[in-house]
Amino acid sequence: MDRVPLKPPALKAGDTVGVVAPAAAIERSHLERGLEVVRAMGFRVRVSERALSRDGVLAGTDAERARELQAYFADPDVRAIFAARGGYGCGRLLPLLDFDAIALTPKPFLGFSDATFLLNALVDKSSMVAFHGPMVAMDFARGLGRRGFEHLRKLLTGELRGFELAAREAVHPGSAEGRLIGGCLSVVVATLGTPWAPSFDGRILFLEDTGEKAYRIDRMLVQLRQSGALSRCAGVVFGAIRPIEGDEGEARLIMRFIAEQTEGLGCPVLFGIEAGHGSENLTLPFGLPVRVDASSRRLIIGEAAVS
Repeated sequence: MDRVPLKPPALKAGDTVGVVAPAAAIERSHLERGLEVVRAMGFRVRVSERALSRDGVLAGTDAERARELQAYFADPDVRAIFAARGGYGCGRLLPLLDFDAIALTPKPFLGFSDATFLLNALVDKSSMVAFHGPMVAMDFARGLGRRGFEHLRKLLTGELRGFELAAREAVHPGSAEGRLIGGCLSVVVATLGTPWAPSFDGRILFLEDTGEKAYRIDRMLVQLRQSGALSRCAGVVFGAIRPIEGDEGEARLIMRFIAEQTEGLGCPVLFGIEAGHGSENLTLPFGLPVRVDASSRRLIIGEAAVS
């Protein structure tokens, strides 16, 4: 049985947000533009000393990146942690982190894409609510839309006591409740068969991705289905899965494959909420109980994500 999710304390104006680079190397200009958005939310920032480090394609060695992330969770002056970017590298950190220690000092961790590795580990290994949403040197730097900006700020400060997100399509009917997990489809699939695969039992699985041909989306969904993961979920919600170069034929194939691979699961399946790559990327609280209602095409979060 799932433990009651550990909600991190709400942020308030003037709190310090730590910005870390747990994955790929980042550009200084992108980081600096993104930091201005964090400050515009009313928070102070503390940037990782190694944020601009490089070790091949990564922002420093695995040991350095893990050590800094662990230290930011332990530091009482850092009230939240925002990932600078994804790309590649978060999965390499998982065996190096002490998730029991992290659970002693819960705080909001924000990221998506490759940070999917960390989000689901925080939910399952630390029993924490973790936040799937925009990243500092990516979405923030490119220009976070007003809706996404306010949604994130209110979610982290506790002003948002609950919310609903509309989907474009109800793929299969029904309603269900469960804790929200998931993230980038290719990363979720990469965890299968490892100790870091999320628990799918009775969960609502959110999936999104970018830059993948339709046949690759199908191959990953087939793997999720054949592994037994999909059949254990209470519901499935898809975010943005944009076809490469906006190809309409590819878009139709993606929808066909989604419908085929979720057929007969006996649970509600929605497609097209504004979360993930290529969308408004509205922040989702992983680990929190949610409800999926296919009749109204809604993902419903009925409580605050912070304490």
